[in-house]
Amino acid sequence: MENAITVKDVTKIYKIYDKPIDRLKESLHPHHREYHKKFYALNHISFEVKKGETVGIIGTNGSGKSTILKIITGVLSPTAGTVEVEGSISALLELGAGFNSDYTGIENIYMNGTMMGFSRKEMEAKLQDILDFADIGDFVYQPVKTYSSGMFVRLAFALAINVEPEILIVDEALSVGDVFFQSKCYRRMEEIRKKGTTILMVTHDMGSIIKYCDKVVLLNRGSFVAEGAPGHMVDLYKKILANQMDSLHEEPDQVHDFSGEGARGGRHEGLMKEKLTINQNRTEYGDGRAEIYDLGLLDERGNLTNLLLKGENFTIREKIRFHAQIQSPIFTYTIRDKKGTDLSGTNTMFEGTDIRPVGPGDEYEVSFTQRMTLQGGEYLLSMSCTGFEMGEHVVYHRLYDVANITVISNKNTVGVYDMESAVEAHKIEG
Repeated sequence: MENAITVKDVTKIYKIYDKPIDRLKESLHPHHREYHKKFYALNHISFEVKKGETVGIIGTNGSGKSTILKIITGVLSPTAGTVEVEGSISALLELGAGFNSDYTGIENIYMNGTMMGFSRKEMEAKLQDILDFADIGDFVYQPVKTYSSGMFVRLAFALAINVEPEILIVDEALSVGDVFFQSKCYRRMEEIRKKGTTILMVTHDMGSIIKYCDKVVLLNRGSFVAEGAPGHMVDLYKKILANQMDSLHEEPDQVHDFSGEGARGGRHEGLMKEKLTINQNRTEYGDGRAEIYDLGLLDERGNLTNLLLKGENFTIREKIRFHAQIQSPIFTYTIRDKKGTDLSGTNTMFEGTDIRPVGPGDEYEVSFTQRMTLQGGEYLLSMSCTGFEMGEHVVYHRLYDVANITVISNKNTVGVYDMESAVEAHKIEG
């Protein structure tokens, strides 16, 4: 399959000066003394996008995502390296790039069309589709500077997506605007994707990355980390967010395993938690008579992952080592939202799974398997080993917010979880 975009060894360096006068000193210095520090916005980046592919670029803020898009679209020039593009590009980068704020919406549509190489007659043929999609009413006859940010993005996206580009490039633009318009945009992107349009997207919405992308490129601090299956790349991204880049570099096999399969439950080597994003700032306490030394989060296929699909079964696994005689330990887990509200959880006592008396050196593995009915979003997992002694509740080891859970959903209902309604509708014949 032919490439739509080929990025070869692209580097972008910015010169950073401590004081404005240093720039002048550098330009006038007879021996070309440097007064600047080099900042690598991109450091030897290479990847390919095949024709018809939908590729996501992810990474933390400052990783170079927007810079590489600007270089691909020709807004910026690379310091070194090359970019080859086969096909017409329609780009939705920074909001309003290419828009004249004094012109009306209609005037901006024609002006941008001309910049993309379309004649006025061609743009007239597309005009109604653009206006219908933007749905901003008579505001199209008003100067763009009077628009709200939501109206701005509606018009910009309507224009970008209705000029039938061979390559569509989208950078975070959909984070503005209401959820209904975002949904409409994604439906339209799905339509043009099926027609063979190549799509390159940057977004912080990991649900969209998983749902729409064929492949994902992961960047960090201007450097290429890995590329591969969306689920696997998002897992690696979560590790970067949890400041686990050191452990990533220690596991090159894991980083460059592009299968997206990860380690499978029951057949992995080492600790399960090494394959997960673990919160380095977790709270933990207890009297030390028991120790949760390993934990796992497994999807329906047995992959160790922080990403779970709504509607599928998943398993929370804990491994506990005992350092003292305990009569009746209880194992627990709780899932909370980001505000700290307990949403769900259970323990071996509630579930009627009694653990017999344990002694020093004993180890147990406990698995909780259930269906994920929480809405798509970000959650936090806590777990503990506790018990009752002389009528008092005792904590042997508790891990608060030890790992994040990202739930990917194709359908969200109202509220915290989905009651999975079975819906019937039929016309009543009078």
